[in-house]
Amino acid sequence: MRRLEAEVVLEYDQARWAKAVADAVSADNVKAPAGLIVRTVCMGKKVVTRVEWQGKLPTFIATLDDLLFSASAAEKTLRVTEGLESSRSE
Repeated sequence: MRRLEAEVVLEYDQARWAKAVADAVSADNVKAPAGLIVRTVCMGKKVVTRVEWQGKLPTFIATLDDLLFSASAAEKTLRVTEGLESSRSE
């Protein structure tokens, strides 16, 4: 089996968005199968996720896809909640 590694860096305009996205995707990291290491950290306005996998390529690709899907869902949720907050203040 081969060892696969990736680092995904997402950058936001606001540090609070980065923290919210990092928190959202970190929840998935807890249930990782044996041989899969996923570490996510928030660094200011950036979310940095490191993925390491000892196994087959399709599992690695699926893990990266899940990560990006979760980040996208968190971003959409943030946009909606910010829209609700701004409409309340008008």
